[in-house]
Amino acid sequence: MNIARSETEWPEVEIGTDNASSAVAFDEINRTKRKSLEKFVVVYVYMITFCFSNDEAVHAASDEEFNLSVIDFYGSNISSETSWILFLQILLPFITAGIGMVFAGLVLDVVQHWNLFIQVPETFILVPALLGLKGNLEMTFASRLSTLTNMGRMDSNESRWIVITANLSLIQVQAIVVAFLASAFAIVLAWIPKGQIDWSHAALLCASSLTTASMASLILSIVMISVVLCSRHFGINPDNVATPIAASLGDLTTLGILSLLGNNVIFESHNSYYSPWHRYFLHCSVFLQAHLVESWLNVGVILMFMTAAPFWAYLARKDEGSTDVLENGWSPIIISMLISGMGGFILEGAIRKFPKIAVFQPVINGVGGNLAAIQASRLATFYHQNNFLGCLGENKLCDYFSFRRAFFSRNKDARSARVLLFLVVPCHIFFNWVIHTYHEGNSPPSDLLFTSVYITAAFLQVLLLLYVCQLLTAILWSLQVDPDCAVIPYLTALGDLCGTFLLYLIFIFYSWLCRDINSG
Repeated sequence: MNIARSETEWPEVEIGTDNASSAVAFDEINRTKRKSLEKFVVVYVYMITFCFSNDEAVHAASDEEFNLSVIDFYGSNISSETSWILFLQILLPFITAGIGMVFAGLVLDVVQHWNLFIQVPETFILVPALLGLKGNLEMTFASRLSTLTNMGRMDSNESRWIVITANLSLIQVQAIVVAFLASAFAIVLAWIPKGQIDWSHAALLCASSLTTASMASLILSIVMISVVLCSRHFGINPDNVATPIAASLGDLTTLGILSLLGNNVIFESHNSYYSPWHRYFLHCSVFLQAHLVESWLNVGVILMFMTAAPFWAYLARKDEGSTDVLENGWSPIIISMLISGMGGFILEGAIRKFPKIAVFQPVINGVGGNLAAIQASRLATFYHQNNFLGCLGENKLCDYFSFRRAFFSRNKDARSARVLLFLVVPCHIFFNWVIHTYHEGNSPPSDLLFTSVYITAAFLQVLLLLYVCQLLTAILWSLQVDPDCAVIPYLTALGDLCGTFLLYLIFIFYSWLCRDINSG
């Protein structure tokens, strides 16, 4: 927003109650010029949004509350957002994120026929766990950067450089550890029904997972840093845009790298299923070829990443915040991996019975986790700016168990929850249209019955996640746990498990009514 800075446009300022002379008033205006301009900008934004919003919190705001919002806007870089502003800031990043998830689903629908997934079916268990873990890392990274930016930690070049380098190193350490854990977890879950472990498959999964996580983390972290800094430059709250973009790129990038690095596809030349675009990428082979020829190469890759982890950990300790995450931030990631892994276990069985479920899985899980992550990032910033860690202010912990407070109160978090819920139905309809437009081969179900049941399940999933977000953030904050590092992993993992389970139930129900679900 460009505001002309002519002297005649400055608002009048009261000097006191003693009717000071005009000369003194003029001097006072010159000394407080920036403060006056800042207040004028906020007044202007407030007037515009007042015309377009019927938000009760905006209409009921007192002069004192409005003055506090002026201070908050420029003191902490967070605007006094109405539902309309929040909706506009979230809409484009969220649509972008959803399209990324749609194409991740289309990729999964294609690669499920590749030899990596056929010869090593444990990969189906790995995919949700790895995508969930990588999404957790990127979204918690985006949430931390957003909080640091809103608190002014990214203003100077020196502090910005320290924060960026330390967090990039931290992400590499986390990526190596969680990729190893995700592959180990997939191997264990595959061992349970079989009673034996294929160690060559284990080496293949681990090497593919480590390389994928490291490469994707580097690419996505650089993108996230750019997004947060650009948001800061243009006066947009990074809490509203950073996590959706992290989610949009995370699943697609991670799944694509995993499939290309791990795969060596042999297909019949007469098979019309593969387009020329597919045939080009299907020739890619790295770890599956090593598995078939020299399996020790996969072991060498694993050892290389394990050796690099201490070096990244040393660099991560250059920043106090990164050090704290490095020392205390593992339990949410590990627990979320266990929850996401259960979703992968469900997916492995579901995809055998209903192959068309693959195209919807990243979408329903990603949308739910994405919306919950936006809410979690906003709540974390609010807590950091208004309370000390462990203190809930005037509220009691029992207040956050209220469903009414989560969605029907005048609190800012309830208002944002309503906006996020409003996005679920139209956006899922749009994403389903994109799926059917770009899907090749037999189309997934798209009739009114399936769409209605699917959207109902997606809405219930987001409703649950937003309620848990309110409660979990308050609980962790009261326990002196930084929500920037802990809430998003739990929410996205719960979203993966809940979304995959609901999607499986949808296909079971739909197949019971329409028995030709797999015939297209």
